[in-house]
Amino acid sequence: MKAIKYIISFTFFAALVIGCKKDTNENIAFASSINTPSKLKLLFDITQNNSGQVTITPNGEGVASFDIYYGDGTTNPGKVIAGNNIQHIYGEGLFKVRVVGHSITGQTSEATQDLTVSFKAPENLVMTAVEDAANKFKYNVSATALYETMFKVYFGDVPNEVPVVFLEGDIISHTYAAPGTYTIRVVALSGGAATAEITKVITITPAPKKQIDLPATFDDATYDYTVTDFGGNITVDAQDPTNAANNVKKTTKPNGAETWAGTTIGTPLGFYSRVPLTVVNSKMSVRVYSPSAGIPVRLKIEDHTSPTKSVETQVLTTVANTWETLTFDFNNQAPGTAALNPTFYFDMASIFFDFGTMGNGKVFYWDDVKFLGNVIAPNIIALPLDFQLTPSTYVWTDFAGGVVTIENNPSATGINTSSMVAKMVKNAGQTYGGSFISLSNPINFAGAANKQFKVKVYSPRVGAKLLLKVENKTNSALNFEKEVATTTANAWETLTFDYSAINLANAYQNIVLIFDLGTMGDGSANYTFYFDDITLN
Repeated sequence: MKAIKYIISFTFFAALVIGCKKDTNENIAFASSINTPSKLKLLFDITQNNSGQVTITPNGEGVASFDIYYGDGTTNPGKVIAGNNIQHIYGEGLFKVRVVGHSITGQTSEATQDLTVSFKAPENLVMTAVEDAANKFKYNVSATALYETMFKVYFGDVPNEVPVVFLEGDIISHTYAAPGTYTIRVVALSGGAATAEITKVITITPAPKKQIDLPATFDDATYDYTVTDFGGNITVDAQDPTNAANNVKKTTKPNGAETWAGTTIGTPLGFYSRVPLTVVNSKMSVRVYSPSAGIPVRLKIEDHTSPTKSVETQVLTTVANTWETLTFDFNNQAPGTAALNPTFYFDMASIFFDFGTMGNGKVFYWDDVKFLGNVIAPNIIALPLDFQLTPSTYVWTDFAGGVVTIENNPSATGINTSSMVAKMVKNAGQTYGGSFISLSNPINFAGAANKQFKVKVYSPRVGAKLLLKVENKTNSALNFEKEVATTTANAWETLTFDYSAINLANAYQNIVLIFDLGTMGDGSANYTFYFDDITLN
């Protein structure tokens, strides 16, 4: 029995051993049967944002891992396990990407595949180019676009311009040296050759010049030295015949010019400030270069809104072809003319060469028009207007039937308890009768948060309209206006005027008020209005 048992055990053991060896031989044969990696292929996914990022997914048969050689000069290859991918940043161009596949037994094969990276042109390019609120010669530029990497801006004011490079979110400022029309060009760059561009034509106009005032030297470029000839006179800007660096006026009284031909020193608006003539301070002077001695020169001053309020005086030249200063004393009025009335508001002057003689071609140069008395510094008139200074401080210019005066508050209650207010009576005249006041400096709309005018109004009736208009002091065509109706009678209320749409490129010094535009006033209580506290918020 024992022998049989041992024989059976041995047989089982041998069979077990033989079985184990068979399995081992089969595994080795499987490993040796794996082929060299084949059918290598690369899938490229180019991110469409011009970043140059490419996702590379390798495929192949019999491959456990891949080496990716990018073809752009990168030294070290990318390592990718089968089934994964890898990202790489490319510039624009054509690249030969090489892939090496590794089997689990160390066998390799490789393939090369072309990759073209071409960046798309930027899209939805938008340029913002706006005039600076504080300087009309300065422009601020920014831009946005899709697929751009950066921007270049050309401001168009110099030859062979080197552009300024900027990024989205940047604001590039540029100040132009002179007025003119310019083309601002913004170029949006992709990561490669593709670009997009946009242009905007801008016009820079000179800043409004200040109204002429005394002393008038004709040398300050910030002033408007326009003059107004009449009676046949011809006046032009000229160089001093003895000093080319000095700017003067040259007046020709041509053949046939009237005996009273003259030249107003400025526009029909006259001087910016009143000429403060008094019985004591009654003199003005003008430097004159005359072709001969003994020629009468007359100087007249007047109220530009009321020409009959005037005074004029006359002197003779004493030298020929030489500069001399002529002094005009208005206490010595010219024969047949009115005497000096110092209560008049003198703000315009006119000069007459060879007065009383028909024009015969004589030429005169003149310069340095001055008031010789003690000049009182004018009050600065600015917003807010509350009418609490001396009434004469507020110089209103009435027109077409409107009359403004500074009065005691007729109802110092409610929202307005101040003592002094302005009163406008709309008399018969025109349906647009009103009045305006000139501020000392342009209104600062850029500094107002809401760009809203507010005016306190005391109206005799509900529904009376108030037009509030602002305009340029020397060019009334530059203006903006809003109209609001009253909602209360015989009580103070605040009217609000929305000026958010005003053109900030213009300068506005005049404030114009017209009640019931379109309706003729009659000067009655029904057309008597009070207003106060004009503010800009």
